[in-house]
Amino acid sequence: MSIVRFLRLIPLIAVSALAADYAAEGKLWWSHIQFLADDALEGRNIGTPGFLKAVQYVETQFEKLGLKPAGTSGYLQPIKFETRLISESTVELVRDGATDTIAPAEAILSSRGDPAPSVEAPMVFVGYGMQIPEAHYDDLAGVDLKGKIAVYVNAPAPVDVSGNVKSHYSSSSERWAVLKRAGAVGVATLPNARPNAPANPNDPAAQAGQGAGGGRGAGGGRTPQPSVVLADHDLQDSAGQTVSLTITRRGAEKFFAGTGHTLDEIDELVKANKPLPHFPLVGTLRAKATVQRGALEAPNVAALYPGSDAKLKDEYVIMSAHLDHLGVGRPVNGDSIYNGAMDDASGIASMLEVARLLKESGAKPKRSVLFVAVTGEEKGELGSHYFAAHPTVPARNIVADINLDMFLPLYALKVIEVQGLTESSLGDHVRAAAKALGVEVQTDREPEQNRFIRSDQYSFIRRGVPSLAFKFGYEFGSPEEKIRRDWVKNVYHKPNDDLSQPVDPAAAALFDRIIASLVQRVADTPARPTWNDDSFFERFAK
Repeated sequence: MSIVRFLRLIPLIAVSALAADYAAEGKLWWSHIQFLADDALEGRNIGTPGFLKAVQYVETQFEKLGLKPAGTSGYLQPIKFETRLISESTVELVRDGATDTIAPAEAILSSRGDPAPSVEAPMVFVGYGMQIPEAHYDDLAGVDLKGKIAVYVNAPAPVDVSGNVKSHYSSSSERWAVLKRAGAVGVATLPNARPNAPANPNDPAAQAGQGAGGGRGAGGGRTPQPSVVLADHDLQDSAGQTVSLTITRRGAEKFFAGTGHTLDEIDELVKANKPLPHFPLVGTLRAKATVQRGALEAPNVAALYPGSDAKLKDEYVIMSAHLDHLGVGRPVNGDSIYNGAMDDASGIASMLEVARLLKESGAKPKRSVLFVAVTGEEKGELGSHYFAAHPTVPARNIVADINLDMFLPLYALKVIEVQGLTESSLGDHVRAAAKALGVEVQTDREPEQNRFIRSDQYSFIRRGVPSLAFKFGYEFGSPEEKIRRDWVKNVYHKPNDDLSQPVDPAAAALFDRIIASLVQRVADTPARPTWNDDSFFERFAK
């Protein structure tokens, strides 16, 4: 019997049996967002009073629902962060004894890496800067990077592998890991010339000009803001990266001078999805930086819905969503508060609603459900990275992560887009949960956007935990597609992601029901979720 047929034979669970009043449930969902995305919380940037108010709100809601504390300090898991701010810097090209000072409009030194006070090193252009063993692709083959700065285009390599595989190797952490092993001491990135190129939020290039507290996308603030990393050095993916430079289009020709190559040449190859040449740059890069280092704390908030089965209650299904957003940054149309209503007060609201649905239905899941409101997602999935490395329950007993981040209930829910749908047995569970409520499922509509590695589920995936993430789906060419694309273009990481935007609360309530059913199905199924045999991520399974 297939697992899909088996899941359909499971009796209706308590959550699905409740009579649904989607309008009323949508109002409850929206009420959480009204608090979390209010101007009074000033965008919930970590380390600020507004973020602390959000923490206290979630903590109070967990307590009201009767969930058990699951942090290392009550409901809270304290996390220490290090802040880095480059207060003074110079970047120079040294060639044949002559020094050419690089202006900020030509290249920006980022504190996102691990900046050294002074570095002088030769540079090598390494194409896309990637190694993909599955595709027998290696930008570093035959390249001497020892003691050098690797210069690469911030774009995925042109190889025929799945979007998830390409996304994994395109992440800044994976790129730096292979470059560091090859002996590189730093990186310099060039922009991606491909049309509709995705932002790589964890790449140093995305962190240049950090407005809104070093967050992603709200750059260009009037005062430079510090970048943020975990204080735990073992969890700093950029450790050893003494130079992190973002080269602008204006500055690229100066860096390429004397190489026989031009930015236009590189752009055309990138647009044509072709391999790039590899060559040394002329001269050396000299970078000096005065770095002001500080500290802050911002907790995860965790609560437990205990399981009921003597054998399975010590296994855990995690439901996660991120509590932070970008804070206060560059004004847009006079508004400088980046409220983050959909990103991701909506996910926190749904997490709270799923907990409420389970509680009020009297559900008795066999496994325990662990709700985690994580911090620091906008700084590079830092809170989930810390939790996955230091969970408040035994790591070996975490069986799945169901993550909600900006699922965008902007229209009626007819189909759910599931990131990770074909990677693990969780795909069968979500198909069954959605079908029971009359909703179809689809795979990622835009795999080139790398979303499966761009939110907190990826912290658990890297630890071997099968995971899913979600968006409201659409058909190509439909009005829903236009609505979503317009939102991403005009609202994502902007101040107008606020309480004034049109959303569909009843559709969000239907979504919450499906997620609640999914969570309980995973919690009740005797077998743990497993990666599919053909999944790239199966290799991370413990």
